[in-house]
Amino acid sequence: MSRLDEVGERDGWRCWICDEPVDPEMSVNDPRGPSVDAVTTKAKSKGKAGPPVERLAHRACNTKKGAVAPVVPWPDELFVVDPAPIVATVERLQRKGGRELVARCPTEADGRAAADWLVDRISRLQPDLAVRAEVEPGGGQYVVVLLA
Repeated sequence: MSRLDEVGERDGWRCWICDEPVDPEMSVNDPRGPSVDAVTTKAKSKGKAGPPVERLAHRACNTKKGAVAPVVPWPDELFVVDPAPIVATVERLQRKGGRELVARCPTEADGRAAADWLVDRISRLQPDLAVRAEVEPGGGQYVVVLLA
């Protein structure tokens, strides 16, 4: 079994960046084909980069990201205001645990939809991080909070 197959199997053949399925039979030269991305995360001490973690990505997602920190987008159909950057939030929760405010929403239903999507997305983005989300009222709006 190749390294690509091992990483693909472990990640369920889903791109860690865009969260779309990756076809293991597609050519690695195709933009939607599979590739292995070496993701560098923050170390627990002194902010130094930790060892890279290999994750599955579409070739185009991996190429577009390049050597910069990836951006995992919030879906357009969610009504969120001031959404937190997902990757940075996940890295902080991994290092420190605790509580992170991640978005504001105009209604409780919007907050619940965002919270449910985010917990599901993080379960694939960082499977070893157990998080739960709460929606709290405050100031005429609803705040989505992640807890690890």
